[in-house]
Amino acid sequence: MEQVSTYLPGILLAYSAFLLGIISPGPNILAVMGTSLSSGRKEGVALASGVAFGSLTWATLTVLGLSAVLATYASALTAIKIAGGFYLLWLAYKSFKAARADNSIAAVEPQGERISRSGYALRGYVIQMTNPKAALAWIAIVSLGMQQEAPLWVGAVIVAGTFALSLLIHVLYAFLFSSPAAIRTYAKARRTIQTVLGCFFAFAGAKLIFSRT
Repeated sequence: MEQVSTYLPGILLAYSAFLLGIISPGPNILAVMGTSLSSGRKEGVALASGVAFGSLTWATLTVLGLSAVLATYASALTAIKIAGGFYLLWLAYKSFKAARADNSIAAVEPQGERISRSGYALRGYVIQMTNPKAALAWIAIVSLGMQQEAPLWVGAVIVAGTFALSLLIHVLYAFLFSSPAAIRTYAKARRTIQTVLGCFFAFAGAKLIFSRT
């Protein structure tokens, strides 16, 4: 029980970073929105499921990769955390910049002919796996939850929890944004959301950079 309490704050912080990260519209979220609006709710859910499994793949690869590196080079955790911290600070800058911008979000369906639901799921997976920023994002998220000599179950909990959150949030987007009214409502709250995200990413980035464990 004492071991759980040691790692729980970091795990919850990793969950929070991931959850707030997927609130901000990126290629995956915009694709889910656009598919739900243009092709239907079920197609949007299928694409959302593919995105979630892409998140599962990235999380698993990151945890296994970090575990392997730390098993050989224990001091590498400090460098990894600093790199992840600066990435989170960069996300904070991007969020504050987006909050000041006048442009609104635009949901766009991925290009191509209408396909089957399994095809939409595969498309969502590919969108997530080919996101060039995903590797850095996952290193930052996992670094928040993993401490020096963290047991294997910590990584497993981070992977399982982020997958559940990804599936839940992306499917929720598919349900909510199957109507144009939902897009307009979200757009009105965009600046507030981006400001909150910026504050959190700045906090999490500073925590990683100055962490000693």
